[in-house]
Amino acid sequence: MTSNAPFHVLHVFAVPGTTGPSGNPTTIGIHADALSSEDMRAIAARSGHESGFVSAPPAGSEFDFALRFFVPNHEMEMCGHATLGALWLLRELGLWPATRRSVAVSTKSGPVTGRLVEGDKGARIEISQPKGHVVALPDPDTHTTRIASVLGISPGDLAGPIRNAATSRVKTLVPLKSEDAVNALRPDFARMEALCEDIGSTGLYPYAAVDLEKRIFEARQFPKAVGYPEDAATGIAASALAFGLLEASLVTADERPIHVRQGRAMGQPSQIEVTFDGTNGCWLTGHVRREA
Repeated sequence: MTSNAPFHVLHVFAVPGTTGPSGNPTTIGIHADALSSEDMRAIAARSGHESGFVSAPPAGSEFDFALRFFVPNHEMEMCGHATLGALWLLRELGLWPATRRSVAVSTKSGPVTGRLVEGDKGARIEISQPKGHVVALPDPDTHTTRIASVLGISPGDLAGPIRNAATSRVKTLVPLKSEDAVNALRPDFARMEALCEDIGSTGLYPYAAVDLEKRIFEARQFPKAVGYPEDAATGIAASALAFGLLEASLVTADERPIHVRQGRAMGQPSQIEVTFDGTNGCWLTGHVRREA
């Protein structure tokens, strides 16, 4: 591997004000044009988590940056927290165009917009996700029983029907009756990959309502086969969840943010914020900090 790309470890969707483990770590490589696909996968394998690599956009395109994403086992088309982390880092390093409030990013999942939004606590970065799609499981009765078995629960523990949902990658939304039930799960990870393959999903996303009025939800993410058993924060899954909640009439498509808490069962709490964009998609954001 020959590259001058600098690497930075960030924690994305961290709980503001915390100094201990919080959010989802990601390794971001800047000026990564010289890295091969195997170089990128090897870097993700050494780090043990999702990694994002920033390079020049396709020649003649209207994009400002190109991004690729790898987990220890393979490349991904899209990674929400690595995208948010990369854009935060580009701004910190002065590589975000100074006069621009938004940038266009090329990913294998499609174009992503990053934008700066001013708030009470200063500027934050939000990234776009397209309209979500929510569908029933391929074989609802059989697959519901299998999912419950892999999670170590019974179908009677569910708070509603299980659905597959996606903005970028398909996640399986598993509604439970309480946040305690979510955090008490002890899945059988040996059966996770085959189950997800059969239901057309890249991971199970159990969740529960914490406060419907304030739109606060607790969730966990068990990925199909990426090289580790659980994610501390999953922006793509949280975006899919927002559309699942809309489908279930638990939220409305207004400007109030949906707050998704994740990672508490891992001792690595995170906070993800999703807001519908007023058309068909949504905006995804959260706190970013450098690794201490």
